[in-house]
Amino acid sequence: MANNRSEIEHQAAIERTRLVVSRYASAWLAGDHAALAACYHDDFTLHYFGRNPLAGDHAGKATALGILAEVTRRTNRKLLAIVDVMAGPERGALLVRERFERDGRTAEVERLLVYAVRDGLLSECWVYDQDQAQADAFLT
Repeated sequence: MANNRSEIEHQAAIERTRLVVSRYASAWLAGDHAALAACYHDDFTLHYFGRNPLAGDHAGKATALGILAEVTRRTNRKLLAIVDVMAGPERGALLVRERFERDGRTAEVERLLVYAVRDGLLSECWVYDQDQAQADAFLT
């Protein structure tokens, strides 16, 4: 009985994560900026990797959203597709395809966005680019 209960709780945790990440993905696909912002916890932290001026840990919803806005400004990024939505009991992830444009250059990139979920909201994100050097070139 206890084993069955723990499996049910495990599956429920996965489903909670999936719902939060899917809600975010739907808002992103719809271009609904208000709904996107509503998905972030006030204590949201963005972990942006690479060797570019935006790399680092950015704590707080306003700070992280500012960094994401700057990424968009520098790269004119456009979401092309949500390739996959993944969820576990502790983390969820989106595999996305985006287009970056800057100074006459264009690149289609795949990115893995790994999320921690707390209180039904995204509380942390780690951004993994398929080609970090290429992403850095667009962000520098």
